[in-house]
Amino acid sequence: MPTHTRIRMFNTQETYPNQSLDNDLCQAVRAGNTVYVRGQVGTDFEGRLVGLGDPRAQAEQAMKNVKQLLEEAGSELGHIVKTTTYITDPRFREPVYREVGSWLKGVFPISTGLVVAGLAQPEWLMEIDVIAVIPDDEEGNS
Repeated sequence: MPTHTRIRMFNTQETYPNQSLDNDLCQAVRAGNTVYVRGQVGTDFEGRLVGLGDPRAQAEQAMKNVKQLLEEAGSELGHIVKTTTYITDPRFREPVYREVGSWLKGVFPISTGLVVAGLAQPEWLMEIDVIAVIPDDEEGNS
């Protein structure tokens, strides 16, 4: 019996046709009452990049993806407990964090931010992964 539920399974041959990869992955995993969302970027679920050269627009698309994945797993943005945000240039911090912050107003997750030399595709300027919970009851959510 599986110990977790996989959300939106995929193979990297389809996701990264410009690379020689063959890995079976998924966009999110629900394990018990915890949801782990894979790093999301400015690419929609049809593989189209949104916001070429625009870190804020990429952050907006990434957060749309996060919201959808959490809902598919039975959670929501308000149940995020941890975020990790990667940016490829320190100048992207303000536009990316402002956009992400607008989606998480009043949520108060813990957060880690990193400036990295690059992401899996050169046109990606930011990436965010999250951990969320599915509360046992709404009264216990504070």
